[in-house]
Amino acid sequence: MRIKFVEISNFRKLKSTHLDFDKKTTILVGANNSGKTSAMVALRLFLLSPTRLALRDVTIANWTKIDQLGDEWEADTDPSVDLDLLLPSLDIWLDVPLKEIHHVVHILPTLDWSGGLLGVRLTYRVKNLEKLKTEYLAQRSAARDASTTGPNGEAVKLVVWPRSLTDFLERRLRAHLDLSAYPLDPAALTPPGKSGLTTPQTLPASALAFDHPPFKNLIKIDEIAAQRDFADAGSSESGEDRVEATARRFKRRLSDQLRSYYDRHLDPSKTPSEKDYEALGAIQAAERSFDSRLEAGFSAAFEELEDLGYPGMSNPKLKISTLLRATDGLKHGSSVQYEVADPSGDGTKTLKLPEDYSGLGYQNLIAMVFMLMGFRDEWMRVEKAGVLEGADVSHEIQPLHLVLVEEPEAHLHAQVQQVFINKAYNLLRKHRDLGDGDDFCTQLIVSTHSSHVAHEADFANLRYFRRRPAASKGETPTTTVANLSHIFGDGDDTKRFVKRYLKATHCDLFFADGVVFVEGQAERILVPHFIRHHYPELSRRYVTLLELGGSHVHSFRDLIDALGIVTLIIGDLDATVATKITDKNGQETSRWKSARPQQGQAQQTANSVLKEWHPQKKLIDELVALPAEGHASTAGGDYELYVAYQKPVKVEGAADDDALVIPRTFEDALILENRSTIAKVEGSLTSAKISAIVAEPLSGEDLEDELFDLLKTAEKAAFALDCLMLKDPKALKPPSYIAAGLKWFEGAVGKDILEGEIKAGRVNGGD
Repeated sequence: MRIKFVEISNFRKLKSTHLDFDKKTTILVGANNSGKTSAMVALRLFLLSPTRLALRDVTIANWTKIDQLGDEWEADTDPSVDLDLLLPSLDIWLDVPLKEIHHVVHILPTLDWSGGLLGVRLTYRVKNLEKLKTEYLAQRSAARDASTTGPNGEAVKLVVWPRSLTDFLERRLRAHLDLSAYPLDPAALTPPGKSGLTTPQTLPASALAFDHPPFKNLIKIDEIAAQRDFADAGSSESGEDRVEATARRFKRRLSDQLRSYYDRHLDPSKTPSEKDYEALGAIQAAERSFDSRLEAGFSAAFEELEDLGYPGMSNPKLKISTLLRATDGLKHGSSVQYEVADPSGDGTKTLKLPEDYSGLGYQNLIAMVFMLMGFRDEWMRVEKAGVLEGADVSHEIQPLHLVLVEEPEAHLHAQVQQVFINKAYNLLRKHRDLGDGDDFCTQLIVSTHSSHVAHEADFANLRYFRRRPAASKGETPTTTVANLSHIFGDGDDTKRFVKRYLKATHCDLFFADGVVFVEGQAERILVPHFIRHHYPELSRRYVTLLELGGSHVHSFRDLIDALGIVTLIIGDLDATVATKITDKNGQETSRWKSARPQQGQAQQTANSVLKEWHPQKKLIDELVALPAEGHASTAGGDYELYVAYQKPVKVEGAADDDALVIPRTFEDALILENRSTIAKVEGSLTSAKISAIVAEPLSGEDLEDELFDLLKTAEKAAFALDCLMLKDPKALKPPSYIAAGLKWFEGAVGKDILEGEIKAGRVNGGD
């Protein structure tokens, strides 16, 4: 049995979001404010803390309809809004083999179910709509009548709570809601559409809620929250909320973890077994010996106290009775120590330091690992875990263990992050009844902002949270989730190349606001320089730069289509011309040979991006004539794409009547449009040769040919690095085709939609 997927509706930015779960480990990735944290909070609220829902957890686009219902109540008209349909819900779909039917018999939708998918909807419902309406109208009546007297004796209307139904529910939501659970019909399940948005099935009017929590004996749920150690600090929560928050508080100190583990699994005083009696005997003998020693030491002092007397008491006697606990020794700062050296070599004189002297990252790692061990052992009822006071042991061990971990990378070095994600799942399965068996299932859900965690994970385990624009005016941006197992899950050569390339470089792509593809090392060095000094707004964005040859960029198309990320491709025209070749038999054939780009020569591009992705044109004449707006594509309205390549330019310093030239490469374009600045570049032998060439009085085409011949064998990266050393970093300007691309890119990743997402995120839970 395992969770196949969940569908979240009306929760923050997750308006209608489908999230697939991996059989073992699921890694949630995505740019900032994309909804990863919202998904984790949704799982926590519905499965762990259902009474903590707040109005701000309701998708903000629904607030207008909620206020509309309030207005209709006040106007005493028939309501056109169903409040229950605007509240958050979570559909959980289990994949259950028929042999495990005994675990799920209480949630079967029909008696003829024969294995496979089983769905349960957890949804918030209004307890008593009439009571809510009556209370709201009473408060609104008082609010409308509120007034006071102004300084000149005039009546002044006061604005008091509640101003609207949403204003009322911000304070009173929890008092009027309950979490209910309903069975779902697998036959009525609708898969997500091309947009990734789900269409949750409508419950029939006759649907009956479960009498008892449906997952109580099915799923054990544990979590490690993101804000470890300082979660809920300064919080105004009280009562049940504070108890729940305290229960989840992270204990970084290993001694705290050891005490907690001892209390749950090892304490011999709790239903002792045969092997506990020896320990209990030793503790009680120590108590008696300690009592005797203390009584002897305090005897004189006690006699003096007894002589004092006290009104109402006759001859009071003081008696010492100690109570020793095995965990008392773990309550001081040096109770757990790390051995850092052994000068003696035989272990007789080891050097130790208290646990507080270890690094914060190491403490964090050890604490998380110990928590995972505790989760596993509590699930498997190791030692005393099944007999603790208050423990519910009225059922068998739950067949499914769901563990939620938020941002494990906090305070951890890159290598340690990779160690954690590699070991976490295996640690949760390290028990004689678990391992590779399928009687009990463990599913680990991890949300992360770390490219190191994403790099170390199997890409098929990644779930990418994709930001989507508002569907219409008045709506808010939403989120869909791309299952990257469809991109990386088979043996296709193209997909294998993409996976290996990302593994060999980095995985920032999964967290970026936009991606720029460039062709060579010089672009890889200088494009970030251009962004930093010529596009200040763009420099504030999280942008990934990937260096790929033009023949490989199109291999990323499926991945970019899935991520829906703003994309700028900076490539070369790669002009070719047809030439006739005669073989030894006298047969003529045509072959395409690389050439300097020229118009009117029936040249074609060899660049796969331009031919197959965008703008899907082969002829150089068509590509050169493409208008500025033709370089951009909305990819069918799904995401924004811009392809930049060389266009005809005027060489800096050339006479007005000189013809325009089309650069062959990035370096050509850079030099031709920055001739005077390039003459000042110094450093490598390549830079010296280039300076000498640009100083010659050559025409545009002759200059381009000289540069091309030189750069075919020159160290382009060395030249690019020398350019970074110019005294005035702004003196070097990007070639015009790159400047146009970066200007578009700056606008695309900085659109109001992203600002709107941030604003909506602050109201609707951010990430």
